Amino acid sequence: MTTTAARRPHRDDVLIAAAGLPGGLTMWAFGLYTYSGNHPAGDRAWLPLLPLVIMAGCELLRRTAPRVALVVGVLTLCADFVIGSLLVTVLITDLVYAAVLYGPKRLTRVVPVGSVLGTAAITATAVAVHPVAESLLLGVVGALVSVAPASTGVIVRRHRDEAAHERLRAEQTALLAELDRREAVGRERARMARELHDMVAGHLSAIAVHSTAALSLDRHEGPAREALAVIRENSVAGLSEMRRLIGLLRDSAGEDGQPAPVPRLAGLDALLEQMRAAAPHSAFVLRDERPEGAGPLPAPVELAAYRIVQESLTNVLKHASPGEVPVVLQQDGGALTVTVASPCRNGGVAHLPGPRAPGSGSGLIGMRERTELLGGIFEAGGEGTTWRVRAVLPMEGNA
Repeated sequence: MTTTAARRPHRDDVLIAAAGLPGGLTMWAFGLYTYSGNHPAGDRAWLPLLPLVIMAGCELLRRTAPRVALVVGVLTLCADFVIGSLLVTVLITDLVYAAVLYGPKRLTRVVPVGSVLGTAAITATAVAVHPVAESLLLGVVGALVSVAPASTGVIVRRHRDEAAHERLRAEQTALLAELDRREAVGRERARMARELHDMVAGHLSAIAVHSTAALSLDRHEGPAREALAVIRENSVAGLSEMRRLIGLLRDSAGEDGQPAPVPRLAGLDALLEQMRAAAPHSAFVLRDERPEGAGPLPAPVELAAYRIVQESLTNVLKHASPGEVPVVLQQDGGALTVTVASPCRNGGVAHLPGPRAPGSGSGLIGMRERTELLGGIFEAGGEGTTWRVRAVLPMEGNA
């Protein structure tokens, strides 16, 4: 298919041939010949049309077969001079130009030299046969027909090759810049992974180890033991999440050769179970109101929804009063809506007594940023005795 398409005449070549043929027919109809020599008349008056038709056909091959077009064009030109020229030399000029521009590099070198030698030979022969000043005009015509278009073709081809070379250099430069950028991003990701491991993973490991050691003792019973179990469970889960994040930053696979799994909405039940164990006086309820048979959610939307619920429930543990905490998932109009409501005092966040946890307030910022990255809408605020977090995550464009 590609070979057949490549051998088809170019659209511009078809237009040149289509314009040249009617022009030659018009000249023939009005008797406009190149010179007033012995051109055929009477029953043979149609003979000059043969070179005209052949030359127009050569125009169709000026790009696909420039060597064939040039050779046939030169022979046709010779026959045209013998039969009676119809100013068809204009077309041979274009064939010389096309042969230099579109032909192989060897033809680009041979045609200009051949045109100069041919013009010189014709001029010398004309002067030798007719030693008059007018014989030099034949050399001028030969130069205009062959040398000028060949020189023009050389210049245009040189500029075209230089432009292609510069485009290639620009593409290579852009590729090198992209590789440098990726390498810089990789180095920064590796640095961030090291920083996260050194700063956070160490503390979480210490919490998990100390809570495990405390649970091994028989001194803690009742609520104290339950609290230690929740601390250990959450610290171990935090370590797992930290390892997953570090693996993503390093762009490396897990021990089994597969990337660590990304949290999905199917894990919300397990998340709520953890929250119930940590806050037994609150009732965590998951209400999945999405329509049955709905297709799978895009991974970025599902991850953002899970993280928003996780952060909202963490804030519930920090600030909310005991009571019902509904987590509602709705899907309508190509968007997933996540709503988490919790009881609070005086229409605001009920801060528990004690020292304020480090990083307080950054959770809302993180949830808002996750939502805005997906082009969604995030709302958080108090309504009477309820603190509500609502995120609308569009699914279109986030697949």
